[in-house]
Amino acid sequence: MLSTYGEILRLNRAWCFSAAGFILRLPMSIMPISIILSIQAAYGNYTLAGVVSAINIIALAVTAPMWARLVDRYGQLKIMGPVFAVSAIATTVLLFATLEVASTWILFVSAGIAGATWGSPGALVRARWIRATDTVAQLNSAFALEAAVDEFVYIVGPVVATVLGTALHPTTGVAVSIVFLVLGAALFLGQRSSEPVPVSHRSPVHLDEAGEASTSEDGGKGTATGAAASAPQRSLLLLPAMIVLMLTYAGMGAQFGANDIAVVAFTKELGVPALSGVLLAMFSVGSFISALLYGARSWRHPLWKLFAVGVVALAIGMTAYLLANSLVSLGIIMLISGIACAPTMTNVNMMVTKSVPRHRQTEGLAWLSTAINLGVSLGSSASGPAVDRYGSTGAYVMIAIFAWLMVLGMVVGLPTLKKSLLKSAQEEAEHQREVLDED
Repeated sequence: MLSTYGEILRLNRAWCFSAAGFILRLPMSIMPISIILSIQAAYGNYTLAGVVSAINIIALAVTAPMWARLVDRYGQLKIMGPVFAVSAIATTVLLFATLEVASTWILFVSAGIAGATWGSPGALVRARWIRATDTVAQLNSAFALEAAVDEFVYIVGPVVATVLGTALHPTTGVAVSIVFLVLGAALFLGQRSSEPVPVSHRSPVHLDEAGEASTSEDGGKGTATGAAASAPQRSLLLLPAMIVLMLTYAGMGAQFGANDIAVVAFTKELGVPALSGVLLAMFSVGSFISALLYGARSWRHPLWKLFAVGVVALAIGMTAYLLANSLVSLGIIMLISGIACAPTMTNVNMMVTKSVPRHRQTEGLAWLSTAINLGVSLGSSASGPAVDRYGSTGAYVMIAIFAWLMVLGMVVGLPTLKKSLLKSAQEEAEHQREVLDED
């Protein structure tokens, strides 16, 4: 296993941008629970905490694909450098507004701007991996590694947020997020050698090599030409496979958003709020371990089948939260259920690379970020009132509902995914034959 990851991390010094991307992504896991802890402590209201968190995430979800499209066109540093700077400033305003128990509209505006200028760091990192790797197997391992990094972020983040929030001040997690955002952005964007070449800087030859993915908008195997950089492009949301993957991801995100509030409420009911971060980390530990194991080997089963099994397994695990009646039992259930998470996310990312034009893959990956974040906002906003009325049990019921809606979306869309993957395989085989014929 170690040799597999050591090999890909040495490709074009990929470990440098992957490590910087880790720092840049730390606020992903620190901010949501820090917002909930700080707003609830300052204003004494879970509903307000859930709404502010939802506004932050919805703003992120709506704007992330826009930033990603601009990144594909003009480059990561040129677009995301100023954007990350605005995000840091807006988050600072949110921090001081909470400290001063300011008017709620200030919370809403600052949280919205902070989210709207966050972008999709995970998509930026994965776009660099697409450039750094040479084979599908390497890319699969790279995506699994990044899924593991994501989970490690969610292991560390909630613990940092809750420990600092209870030991020092509830807003400490927000302050730490600002530091990681500024440091991570500087380290990541400063690495120009691994940055994907933007479309506006490519020659017609480069664009032709980039080509269209298997399910290009014109339905054929079409190739991109020099006009691709300036011609109007149809939305990736018109691709049926993307719709299925995004709906599934939204259902997954709704479970995560509801779980953040459910765990905070559950530990407060037991009188140990400081342990909420530990419980959230248990899920990520299971996902982290499975990500490393999953990416270290090649799987013979079809991608769609691995995806379907993962979605059902995740739903079963999340529903089992209703059976927990203690910290220990909930921790064990979360650890086990987390095993299905990272492999499923890896499979979804791989399917996106086969479903969108190659020169728009940052945008495609960002749409996944949009879907899961919209789901998180839905989960947090729906579970806040449920907790205020029914306690943590209300939120866990919401998690179970979202879990099986996710499964339903997967089942309905599975034929579409199978068709898309089959078409991708056929066109890739045809492309390989054309390359051999030219040689």
